[in-house]
Amino acid sequence: EEYALARTERKTAPGYHGFSVHAAPDVTLEQDLLRRDLTINAIAEAPGGELIDPFGGQRDLRERILRHVSPAFAEDPVRILRVARFAARFDHLGFRIADETMQLMRKMVEAAEVDALVAERVWAETERALRTDSPAVYFEVLRECSALARLFPEIDRLFGVPQPPQHHPEIDTGIHAMLVLTQAARLSPDPEVRFAALLHDLGKGLTPREEWPSHKGHEARGVPLVKALCQRLRVPNDFRDLALLVTEFHLHYHRAAELRPETLLKLLQRTDALRRPERFEQFILACEADSRGRWGFEDTHFEQPGILRRVRNAAAAVDSGELRALGYEGKALGEALQARRLAAIREAQRAAIAETSARAAGA
Repeated sequence: EEYALARTERKTAPGYHGFSVHAAPDVTLEQDLLRRDLTINAIAEAPGGELIDPFGGQRDLRERILRHVSPAFAEDPVRILRVARFAARFDHLGFRIADETMQLMRKMVEAAEVDALVAERVWAETERALRTDSPAVYFEVLRECSALARLFPEIDRLFGVPQPPQHHPEIDTGIHAMLVLTQAARLSPDPEVRFAALLHDLGKGLTPREEWPSHKGHEARGVPLVKALCQRLRVPNDFRDLALLVTEFHLHYHRAAELRPETLLKLLQRTDALRRPERFEQFILACEADSRGRWGFEDTHFEQPGILRRVRNAAAAVDSGELRALGYEGKALGEALQARRLAAIREAQRAAIAETSARAAGA
C-alpha cells in the first residue's frame, strides 16, 4: 500500500501551474479536503469505515448539486472545465451546478484565468467530456459562464446566427450545433464522430449578416476554422481529419439521392471510403446527426445513410483483378475500373432510392 501526507496548496501565479504545495505531518485532514474542488469530492473515509465530510458533500450528493468547497476553487481554472465535465457526466442523474459556483466561475473568466490554460489540458478535459452521455452539456456550461467564447470562439460565434426556419425549426445555429452533438451521442459512442458533428457548421459563423439566413458556401468557410481550432488545441490528427471531411462534404451527404454517379465516386475518393470503410461510417454517422439535430427531426427516417453505404459497397465490390485478367493494364485499366465503378454506383443509388420509396409507400 502507498500513503501520502495531507497537503495544502497556495496560489503563486496565474493559471493551473501557479501553485506551491505544502505537505507535512501538521497539515490536518480537513485542511487537505479544503483544497478539493467540489464538496462531493471532499469526503474521506476513516480506517473504521465512517465518512469524514466537513463540507456537506453527502448532502450535495443527495440533492444532486455540484458545489465548490471554498473560495480557493478560483485559484485553478481547470476546475471550470472539470465542473462542466461533471455536469455532462452526471446530467442523466439530474445534477446541477450551484448558483454560487456558477457565479464564481464567471468571475474567474472575467479575471482571465482561463486564458492561462494550456491547450493540452483544455483538450484532455474536452475529449473526456465528449465521451460522456451528454457532451452538449459541457459546452452549454462553458457558454453559461462565458468560457466558451474564450476557449472555443468558433463555436460561441454560432449562437445568434439564424438559419432558414423551413429547414431548421430551431433557427439558431448554436442551438443546432448542440442538438447535433446530442444526436451524435445517441448514434455513436465514438468521440471522433461527436467532435466532427459539433464542428460541421462553423462556417455559418462567418456568413455576412446581409446574407442571413442563407449560408451558401459555409462548408468552404468552415474548413480553415476547423483547422485553426484543432491546431490551437493540439487536437489529435484522427479527430481533425474526420472533422474536416464532415465540414467540407456534409452537403454531399444530404444530397446523396440527387448526386450524379461521378460526384458520388469523387466523394468516395475524397473520403478514402474504399480503403477506409470504418472512417466512411464515421462520416455517415456525423452527417446523420446533422440531419437529426433539428427540432422535430430527431426520429425521422433518412435515406442518405442507406444510399451511401450501398454505393460504397457497390464501388468496393468492383474487382480490378478481374479486369487485369481480361488484359487491361495501365491507363486502360484505370479507365475501365472507373467505368465499372460508376455503373455499380448508378445501379446501387437507383436501387436504394427505389427501396426507400417502396418503404415510404407502405408506411
